[in-house]
Amino acid sequence: MKLRVLTPAEQGSGEFDGGTIIEQKPIGFSGEGSAIHRLGPLFYWAWAHAEVEGFIGSHPHQAFEILTYVIHGQAYHGDSLGTESIVGPGGAQLIQAGSGVYHQERLVGPDAELFQIWFEPNIRDALRRDPQYAAYEDHKLPKQEQEGVTVKTVIGGSSPIHIVADAGMWDVSLAPGASYVHSLCPNRTLAVLAVRGGGKCSADDAGAQSFEEKDFLVLRSEEDGQVHFAAQGANGLQIVLIEVPTEVDYPLYPKKP
Repeated sequence: MKLRVLTPAEQGSGEFDGGTIIEQKPIGFSGEGSAIHRLGPLFYWAWAHAEVEGFIGSHPHQAFEILTYVIHGQAYHGDSLGTESIVGPGGAQLIQAGSGVYHQERLVGPDAELFQIWFEPNIRDALRRDPQYAAYEDHKLPKQEQEGVTVKTVIGGSSPIHIVADAGMWDVSLAPGASYVHSLCPNRTLAVLAVRGGGKCSADDAGAQSFEEKDFLVLRSEEDGQVHFAAQGANGLQIVLIEVPTEVDYPLYPKKP
């Protein structure tokens, strides 16, 4: 298994609304400085912050499945389907853009934080589907707690959120000193973002590496294996994990560095 840890300096950056919204981008668009340009069908991952409130005006999307996941504050969504929606911390909004939809969004603080994550299904097929939107508050997403670890399933498994692209997503919180194990099958890639705190990651023959808050970890598996995470420090650890296939059996959008 291969393990790579990328610091914030190796990730992309961006801003909206005159700098009111600042973004760290583990996986960015062309020219935004991200060392990782895509991971299979995981096309884009931005971590947006707004101290007070930030607004992104109406703009179009097609084909991609776009998840907004709220860490702190609230996210407002409005779209050309006539939807108006607000979700709070731990909640998620899903746009399956299909043949096309316009939407606008607002980060409502103070200190709002959210992820926007794009997954790429087969674009040719997706363009034939009608656009859809759905919202899920935190209490709708299943959680399991054991030995100082809380695992919240955001996409896949027992979560009500399922997408066409092959992907799973989990929000994992570890108490100080706790550990968590994630299993990976062959041809799978695991992307991990350290949201709060620091820890250590070890993966079979990849050895162990320490990581800090805001670091981005990428693990690729060519055979069955396990990834071990351990919280270090007095404040515990929160990580968000996204698992996707390393390769898919359909053409992907040609994304330039």
